[in-house]
Amino acid sequence: MQTVDAATIQWLLDQAMLEQGKPIAARYSGQGFMWQHPYADPQPRAAADLASVWFAAYPPSIVTRPGESVLQTLGNPSLWEAFAEIGIRGVHTGPMKRAGGLSGTTYTPTIDGYFDRISLEIDPTFGTTAEFVTMSENATRHGAVVIDDIIPGHTGKGADFRLAELGYGDYPGIYHMVSIPPDDWALCPMYLPGRDSVNLVAEVVDTLQAKGYLVGQLSRTIFYAPGIKETDWSVTPVIKGADGVERRWVYLHYFKEGQPTLNWLDPTFAGPRMVMGDALHSLGVLGARMLRLDANGFLGIEKREEGRAWSEGHPLSITANQVIAGMVRKAGGFTFQELNLTVDDIAAMSKGGPDLAYDFITRPAYHHAIVTGDTEFLRLMLVTMHTYGIDPAALVHALQNHDEMTLELVHFWTLHKDDRFEFAGRDWSGAALREQIRATMYTRTSGPDAPYNLRFTTNGVASTTASIVAAALGIRDIQHLSQDEKAQIQRGHLLLAMYNAFQPGIFAISGWDLVGALTVPHDKVAHLMEDGDTRWIHRGAYDLMNVNPAAETSLAGLPLAPTLYGSIPAQLANPTSFLRQLAANVGRTSEISPLRGAPDSHSPGQEPRATPDGARTT
Repeated sequence: MQTVDAATIQWLLDQAMLEQGKPIAARYSGQGFMWQHPYADPQPRAAADLASVWFAAYPPSIVTRPGESVLQTLGNPSLWEAFAEIGIRGVHTGPMKRAGGLSGTTYTPTIDGYFDRISLEIDPTFGTTAEFVTMSENATRHGAVVIDDIIPGHTGKGADFRLAELGYGDYPGIYHMVSIPPDDWALCPMYLPGRDSVNLVAEVVDTLQAKGYLVGQLSRTIFYAPGIKETDWSVTPVIKGADGVERRWVYLHYFKEGQPTLNWLDPTFAGPRMVMGDALHSLGVLGARMLRLDANGFLGIEKREEGRAWSEGHPLSITANQVIAGMVRKAGGFTFQELNLTVDDIAAMSKGGPDLAYDFITRPAYHHAIVTGDTEFLRLMLVTMHTYGIDPAALVHALQNHDEMTLELVHFWTLHKDDRFEFAGRDWSGAALREQIRATMYTRTSGPDAPYNLRFTTNGVASTTASIVAAALGIRDIQHLSQDEKAQIQRGHLLLAMYNAFQPGIFAISGWDLVGALTVPHDKVAHLMEDGDTRWIHRGAYDLMNVNPAAETSLAGLPLAPTLYGSIPAQLANPTSFLRQLAANVGRTSEISPLRGAPDSHSPGQEPRATPDGARTT
């Protein structure tokens, strides 16, 4: 049985995000500046006016100068000068706060690329809070902004979750967790040595649902892997609480077992309070001007009389996102959502919700177009976007990000699986069209035809933009590319970049795109893929400024990715390079257009105020 003494409980309270957020929120309460900004409606064009071209970083992949942290390297003025020359006016850092879990008072590593946050402090892997603030200040000096992350759907198993397991205060209300009475402990799997929870198989979930404990199985199981994750529910061992009561908890995790899901409709409202503290910390302490809402479509869950639980497209997700986005706008910032659900959901969530949305609508479609040489599916998705009244200026049009090339095509899988669509001279149901597109993409971008890419569970293909283009060109061996093959990949890469950059809204380009990264040889990241997560092959390390030519890995231990284009300085010195051609062909990457003015100054801790015409200043 697990038990914890009073001193450990106090230590956990000192580390907990719910506690850390309280003094930060208090700085905003009762202040006049919180009423100076409109907050009811999204403001996508105002957000784009701050910065319409973003660099999308992935901190674990960044190669640093010897002896420097990731944040020192990202905050170096020479990098910001290079970004200014390219035309980049915003840097989306990706998650940089401490992640992973706790075993007693010992920190355990992240299990999902730092998307399992457990603290408001910067993760020591990347640097310090002071270094983040310095990066924000350097961005401001170069007419740019920093974009941070909050994760409103889950945490890691840090102090907040450990306090919840102990039944301490409001902490159980943070999560979707249920205490199972002792009489029914035998229904759950036995405790396994070395594990702090055990995943439940479907039959056990169904039994606990029938007894009235759980809402049941969800509509889909993300990260499904036999013997590892068979449902979205796991159970703890017997834990003696702070009140002396022994409990076994069953908790929900949409993603991995170490990412317990937050409860947005508990009477304590502890989960929302924790998320708001995190958001205000990023804005008021770190100096960020925008925040990404990661996986923000999974904030509501409800039992249904028949079938599986209602867990996607739930109205509570819409309400919760309106609350988050409204609070951030009241504080003078902006948000964008990473919402890979139906077009209906993206449209609904944008009404009163985040200012911008990631372009999951046309992203799989433009990949299909480059692979097949046929734009019909892309045209279908563009028409669908306009049918639902989604303004392309409210979208973040991006190349590669930290995730796989998604092929979920949720729009055709759930609400519209029985709707009819015209494609390739035939009439298709949504479900049949989805399978046709997926089959084509899996065959052409992975397997024997492109062994350097790997399928990612049931959702897509782990790949870089360059490796997608290589597959589209029919190249089977990327280890020994000829100069002509490299040039062809570069042309295809530029085509995809220009498709995204020519649209209104935000153009986002990753570090992997800037250097032309290919996938990492699979054996070099085999230890990271033991749980079936193949995305590590496309998260190789990259050295943007050639600051450490001798490095073989990033500070986080990721191996260097093979690259086609070289560092930013090398490309800026070459008139035929990827970056120089991108700047030449996409005007807005070389200068800020009159419609996209430079952002205003905003020093960390200095609250923005509204001028009479509504423009933000300091």
